Amino acid sequence: MATKKQRRRRAKDKRHEWETVYVDDEGNEVEVDEPASSRREARADRKPATKGSQRSGGRGRGGRTPEPPSWRRSAKRTLIVAPIFFAFLLVVEKELPTAFVVAALYSTLFVPFSYGIDMLSYRMQMRRAMRDR
Repeated sequence: MATKKQRRRRAKDKRHEWETVYVDDEGNEVEVDEPASSRREARADRKPATKGSQRSGGRGRGGRTPEPPSWRRSAKRTLIVAPIFFAFLLVVEKELPTAFVVAALYSTLFVPFSYGIDMLSYRMQMRRAMRDR
């Protein structure tokens, strides 16, 4: 669904009549004689310039297919976050053994939490994809 700002801009574009003109080599404005339907067909026949400019899925947003959640990905994410937990707790606690134990506890709790968040977002993306079809 379009945002309020997008709806206002579309409504503004529809309120005004627009003429398509081109500027020739001498700087004079020249009106276009070709009907709008043939311009659309010509645009559809053109090939995109690069592979990156093609959109998969037909919608402007997204483009990536959602991957199902996995425990391995959650564990890898935890390996990235665990040193951050440890460094933060080392600064706050100022004791190495306490910081290590608490960081290990937080890291073990982070794995299922991360998996749950991945599962939730995957289900939301799948529902949105089914609804948009």
